[in-house]
Amino acid sequence: MKFTIYQESRIGKRASNQDRISYCYSRDALLMVIADGMGGHLHGEVAAQIAVQYITQTFQREADPTVADPVLFLSRVMTNAHHAILDYAFDKHLPEAPRTTTVACLIQNGLAHWAHAGDSRLYLFRNGAVEAQTRDHSRVQLMLDQGLIDAEAAATHPGRNRIYSCLGGNHSPQIEFSRPTPLYAGDQLALCTDGAWGPLGTEALRDRLCASKNIIKDVPKILDAAEAAAGPHADNLSMINLVWHDDFADELPDTISTKTMAVSRFTTQMEGFERGAGTAGNGAQQDLSDEEIEQAIAEIKVAIKKFTNDTPPSDGNA
Repeated sequence: MKFTIYQESRIGKRASNQDRISYCYSRDALLMVIADGMGGHLHGEVAAQIAVQYITQTFQREADPTVADPVLFLSRVMTNAHHAILDYAFDKHLPEAPRTTTVACLIQNGLAHWAHAGDSRLYLFRNGAVEAQTRDHSRVQLMLDQGLIDAEAAATHPGRNRIYSCLGGNHSPQIEFSRPTPLYAGDQLALCTDGAWGPLGTEALRDRLCASKNIIKDVPKILDAAEAAAGPHADNLSMINLVWHDDFADELPDTISTKTMAVSRFTTQMEGFERGAGTAGNGAQQDLSDEEIEQAIAEIKVAIKKFTNDTPPSDGNA
């Protein structure tokens, strides 16, 4: 495989960042996951962390060197992450389980497979156009589908953040799956939370990404624009962007080629809790102490372990 990838998560104007993002790849398979947690003090972050961490760790166990059945894998990890969140809530005696949107994309054998629950999105851009896009699991999207409102009204509708499918919560998630989708040189995949796509909209996001010659430099500028457009109440905003390359093309700066990787090796980049930050990046007071963070990390490990087999992740992680 040959690709360029960049991910970034920002706190926006909130007191804490409840988004979580991760990508992980072996020689022959690549996983990207993004989650937007929802819940009170701490718990939304935990829900998103459980989802991203569980899905990523399971990929590390099962990509040998590819996943046997991509759709079954995505179905199982999303469902198990949902139950791990419920177990966390039960053990903590929470009156209501925290929730998180989730999008996971698995690439192997030149095909992309993705699954999602909620209103975090995956876009596939090809030749300057939207080739594929996840459908929001939101009340506003249902109103759009029924012709009750148009896209312009949907963008500012007061209920646009109300979703009917997620991991965690009181109802089983409605997980939606893509068809196996071939990738071609120049294709871009963008996974983003609503804090990133919402302020800009699909057309502006498409135009900016498709015009990019260097996503490492340009994705931060796109997040700058989204944060500025959202104003003083900017939500957490996160994006993972991947550009797919021809295996036989010359390697450009920042291009990743997995051709020479050992079969058992994985490279992982995962956003998690930030320790030792008394204030958020926007100057707001953080609502988590280091002790709370350490406790949350320990509780997440316990919740995940219940849904994990006895085989530890490969020690080839980087």
